[in-house]
Amino acid sequence: MLKRLVVLVALAASPLAAQDKPVVAAVNYPLAWMAERLGGDAVEVLFPVPADRDPSFWRPGLSDISAIQAADVIALNGAGFAGWTTRTSLPRSRIVDTSAGFSDDYISTDSITHSHGADGEHSHTGTASYTWLDFGQAARQAEALAGMMQRRIPGSGDAVVSALPGLVADLEALDSHARDTLAPLQGTAMIATHPRYQYFARAYGLQIAALDWDAGAMPDADQWDALQALTDETGAQTLIWEAAPPQEALAQAEGMGLRSVVFAPLAVRPETGEFQGVMRGQIDALAQGE
Repeated sequence: MLKRLVVLVALAASPLAAQDKPVVAAVNYPLAWMAERLGGDAVEVLFPVPADRDPSFWRPGLSDISAIQAADVIALNGAGFAGWTTRTSLPRSRIVDTSAGFSDDYISTDSITHSHGADGEHSHTGTASYTWLDFGQAARQAEALAGMMQRRIPGSGDAVVSALPGLVADLEALDSHARDTLAPLQGTAMIATHPRYQYFARAYGLQIAALDWDAGAMPDADQWDALQALTDETGAQTLIWEAAPPQEALAQAEGMGLRSVVFAPLAVRPETGEFQGVMRGQIDALAQGE
């Protein structure tokens, strides 16, 4: 009998038992961060997109799909983000489209087909999908995710209910900080290296024209010509980079009279820090031109 108890205790402490936590699968880092805040140590958050891939257009392998299908909650961003989810059989009862509640406020865009690195050729489908860059909308996404976690994960209700007000308050504070800090930039023309910032621009009164460059890459001669043309057209003096480019790119932009600011949309997990802190720092840098 004693031997059997020892075996049971060993199994309870084993990695296999640890994997019995409820799983929340997320299609981007903001939703993964929200799930981590809401579930704490009681849930496992699955965000399988490699750090060097774009979650918007990443195509999961069979093992990734199997793991996501088995999750207790599958958190989608909606607005056309992660197009693979529309072509894959996912259990509908476990899915939450976190932006469905404000779908009437989606921003339509021109459809563009292009290729970026390992993700291959893809199209911007005609709907801006980086909804969380309006931090008020992000708070609504957090609320939708919390509701699904309460319904689908037994025993999580009290913990999620306790965590949600703080998460929403942090996102609303970030929203207020962006409004106040970026107010002096309203009406000022800026250029972004990729069309990610539509909701950010609308929420905080900014004018951001977009190019379509590879994140973190050195632009070619044609792209520099396109930037010059757009600069001449808009009078912009600020260039927003989706990811940090080579130093020579920053130097060339400076030679064109543009101040560079790296503002990562955080669809992927940052190398350091977490969503709220990194976003606040980027907002301050954009306002200060650092």
